[in-house]
Amino acid sequence: MKILITGAAGFIGYNLATKLLKKKATVYGVDNFDDYYSVSYKKKRIKELKKYKNFFFQKIDIKKISKNHYKNKKIDAIVHLAAQAGVRYSFEKPSKYIETNIIGFLNLIKFSKQLKIKKILYASSSSVYGDSKNFPLKENENLNPKNIYGVSKKINEKTAELYSKIENIDFIGLRFFTVFGEWGRPDMFMMKLFKAFKEKKIFYLNNFGNHSRDFTYIEDVVKILILLIKKNVKGHEVFNICSNKPQNILQIVKRFNLKNKTKIKLIQMHKADVLDTHGNNSKIKNYLKFNKFANFEKFFDKVFNWYEKFNINLIS
Repeated sequence: MKILITGAAGFIGYNLATKLLKKKATVYGVDNFDDYYSVSYKKKRIKELKKYKNFFFQKIDIKKISKNHYKNKKIDAIVHLAAQAGVRYSFEKPSKYIETNIIGFLNLIKFSKQLKIKKILYASSSSVYGDSKNFPLKENENLNPKNIYGVSKKINEKTAELYSKIENIDFIGLRFFTVFGEWGRPDMFMMKLFKAFKEKKIFYLNNFGNHSRDFTYIEDVVKILILLIKKNVKGHEVFNICSNKPQNILQIVKRFNLKNKTKIKLIQMHKADVLDTHGNNSKIKNYLKFNKFANFEKFFDKVFNWYEKFNINLIS
């Protein structure tokens, strides 16, 4: 099995590549080391992946990837995880979301056509739902994103639907809810909480903690992705990737503070944020016969233990 992963230096890309490499798959990794968050942290992930002889990395901007980068290479599928992330940052640099997430995706499809790659798994997001309250959210829910990040993901889904019909490429859209785990993104809630504790700084809790997130552990995400890579999917399918067990943010912080005293400052909700996320995962469970999702509290503690042992200077 030969898989191309875009965004291989990212959180999900790194973890997926690691698991595939252990399974003796050939992994071609692509990343441009965007400085949205610590480049040294991303390079540390790639350094870990390069320990495997079946990993081949190229620094490429997804907007510029072409057949010349992979001449005479046989690629069975692409897992497209490269994107400009961050809903709040989308209010500061909206053009980056258009260029990377939309134009970059179109260029990747062109690249797939050139190399006759017939299967693309791509990262969408729960952000496409916006502030919908029809919990738990199903894949057929009306999409009403409230920031340019969510809009870019909605356009990706529409693009995949179109090109699955006119170019005979099979697409799988992955509506990731809040993924957490080892090697997680430093701009996400969990890593920011751990960092505040370790550095004895104030943790700023948005919306006074009165919101919830449907957390999904990274190992569950990776297992699902590998099953989908192997699955014979035709046309265009979209799946929620979530645990269907939302957690209240304030309660998470309170539980953490029982053992790890951290200074908390309650602040108002950011205009880019969605109040609550809660996905219905019955479609992916039925499709893959995947029924056992990780217990949040157990794996939250596991990730914190990893963080304490890791060189936190790289997570900035």
